[in-house]
Amino acid sequence: MMDRRQILGALAAMACGASASPVLAQGVSRVTAYGFSFPGLHGGEIRLAEFAGRPFMVVNTASLCGNTPQYAGLQQLWTEFRDRCLMMIGVPSNDFGNQEPGGETEIAAVAHGQFKVSFPMTARTVVKGPGAHPFYKWAAEARPRDLPRWNFHKYLVGRDGYLADSFADTLQPTDTRIKTAVARALAMA
Repeated sequence: MMDRRQILGALAAMACGASASPVLAQGVSRVTAYGFSFPGLHGGEIRLAEFAGRPFMVVNTASLCGNTPQYAGLQQLWTEFRDRCLMMIGVPSNDFGNQEPGGETEIAAVAHGQFKVSFPMTARTVVKGPGAHPFYKWAAEARPRDLPRWNFHKYLVGRDGYLADSFADTLQPTDTRIKTAVARALAMA
């Protein structure tokens, strides 16, 4: 029997052009990204199952990093593709150079205040090592050569819930390679 979240996820997937969530259509045989959730920056949970059938990008972020201006590019990428059902999720992390030392207020001041980010942001999260969030452990197992090495590493999850691509922190969110991968993920039915 499906619960309310699964039904809503399937309906959202159909609204975005997918026939149904691969997890719902095929049964759960392998773990997909849809099995994870993050605590939201302002409370609540960001359940990846809510994005079933939609491509989404998960990016570890930091407020005091040389890459922090990438927030603007992430917002631009999301604005360009969100009407085609791309979701973007920012994951603040203090794992690299202690560049995210603050809490909710400080993170929101940079992401929402300074860079006008409107996509969902998680609470500060560990993204590397033995204490890493389960999503990041899953991603490391799936793509062991594509681990976050610094802030603003980007994972693209396809409509099927599996990693479609990974992009290093040095690659700008508006780079043609990222846009091409996002467009390809959006075109997959």
